[in-house]
Amino acid sequence: MAVYTHVDDTTLNAFLDRYDVGTAISFKGIAEGVENSNYLLETTGGRFILTLYEKRANPADLPYFLNLMDVLAEGGMPAPLPIHDRKGEALQELAGRPACLISFLSGVSVDHPSADQCASLGAVLADMHRIGEAFGERRANDLSLEGWKKLAAATEARADEVEAGLAAVIRDEIAFLEARWPKGLPTGTIHADLFPDNILFTGNRITGVIDFYFACTDMLAYDIAVCINSWCFDSSHTFVPAKAKRLTEMYDAAKSLSAAEIEALPILCRGAALRFLLTRLYDWLNPVPGAVVRAKDPREYLKKLAFHRSVRDAADYVV
Repeated sequence: MAVYTHVDDTTLNAFLDRYDVGTAISFKGIAEGVENSNYLLETTGGRFILTLYEKRANPADLPYFLNLMDVLAEGGMPAPLPIHDRKGEALQELAGRPACLISFLSGVSVDHPSADQCASLGAVLADMHRIGEAFGERRANDLSLEGWKKLAAATEARADEVEAGLAAVIRDEIAFLEARWPKGLPTGTIHADLFPDNILFTGNRITGVIDFYFACTDMLAYDIAVCINSWCFDSSHTFVPAKAKRLTEMYDAAKSLSAAEIEALPILCRGAALRFLLTRLYDWLNPVPGAVVRAKDPREYLKKLAFHRSVRDAADYVV
């Protein structure tokens, strides 16, 4: 989450007139994340998140994301519900941007999840994949191999400003993954961006799964690889095997992993690390003037990629 587009009181009040949610009490921008503008809104009718869709969000994809949240919430996931206005519409326009008012979920995100919290994530991720089987819509993952190539081309000329030799590492990794990217693994609806700041906890219990704006149809095991990258390293970006093993153990207990999925994890983890290296690199090199957002250092994922490149066996990730 972040704030790129600022909303004044007059604009907000006119927007809220479309809903039966009461009048505004407080309204504050949320600086975490990198993709959309987000505000925490409290009204006389409750607490909500107001999202304005920016940057990579394709307006044509927004009904997919909102419909997915509806399906997951109805299936028992702690997912936010899009709020519909008096005309029954969830997708709106505000300050020249597509926008949506979304239910607020309680809980807090953690910066450094424990092994037990990684276990909770594994179980919830399996539930999400299972419930997602009822979702009939499909969306291609535009941040898979072809998307990585575009980002690599867009950043190649300046990549070495961030780290000497980075452009060559990216070129070599794309060539490696293109030759070996798995085929034929089970596919379905995945979150594709399930970082710790997109999970809310009360203790070790997950009370919220948020930010579905990269959700797509892809290999289910790729979602696990994204989570291994974002949850299973410590603050110095060193891999913690116990976290990965608890995550995959609890996923497998709720939704069995095939031998082929387990075998593919080292390659999928390399791909997930490259994906976040590239998007962070692009954002690092192309800051948005005036945006209230914390740019994230791409070198974190360069270090994680180096670890995954050293892995020879999926046993490093599973029990």
